[in-house]
Amino acid sequence: MQTWHLRRELWLPRPRTEVFPFFADAGNLDELTPPWLHFRILTPQPIVMRAGAKIAYQIRIHGVPVRWHTEITAWEPMNRFVDEQQGGPYRLWVHEHTFEDRDGGTLCRDHVEYAPVGGALVNRFFVTRDLERVFEYRSTRLRARFG
Repeated sequence: MQTWHLRRELWLPRPRTEVFPFFADAGNLDELTPPWLHFRILTPQPIVMRAGAKIAYQIRIHGVPVRWHTEITAWEPMNRFVDEQQGGPYRLWVHEHTFEDRDGGTLCRDHVEYAPVGGALVNRFFVTRDLERVFEYRSTRLRARFG
């Protein structure tokens, strides 16, 4: 199975003690997800974030409703966490979020390893562009929230 990687960094001028708790609340995912995905958490809230926590969502990809199930496979408060798709639109989706003190603020890093259904052609013509838009939206929202 061929995989691709998406890496992003975003510096926020707020301390990790403020930034990480925002990410630790699954209810904030809606704020970071573009409206065109029609994101909805299906798991009853509040969700206690920890290794082993499972979260179900529904989104729309190009108008098609898709259910997405993830599990938090690593949970290191204030430093990092990993969510992995257990069922959904990808053959593989592993998203590592890391947080580091930097220059009086927080450096947030994302590393996603993924494998779309349909392989290289689907990735080239759809997935890469879609992910770029999603992560740009996310960065814009985070900058607006944290300065």
